[in-house]
Amino acid sequence: MSFFVMTKTILKSLFSKPATEAYPFKPRTYPKYSRGSIAINTADCIFCGICARKCPTQALKVSRDAKNWEIDRLRCIACGACITVCPKKCLSMKNTYSAALTIKQKETFSNA
Repeated sequence: MSFFVMTKTILKSLFSKPATEAYPFKPRTYPKYSRGSIAINTADCIFCGICARKCPTQALKVSRDAKNWEIDRLRCIACGACITVCPKKCLSMKNTYSAALTIKQKETFSNA
């Protein structure tokens, strides 16, 4: 009996389009509201540090004196909590993804 169930599945798969995309030849398109990575507009940032206090993984570090904003991409879970509390709305979620990191590194954005 299970042979017929398996045969039905095989025939269905043979005559339907593939479930995957040919990635290197056809770039992936992401849905409009998918999460990506955090981006900052440092020209608008007042370096208040509210985003760093709200971050559940402490992936953000803000230095008001040095006018420096730092994110640890390996700790960031892209929850968007920092984006919702930003008073100047200078944080946003980019709908793009970067390549995987092979070493632990931090991105630093400064206003100077």
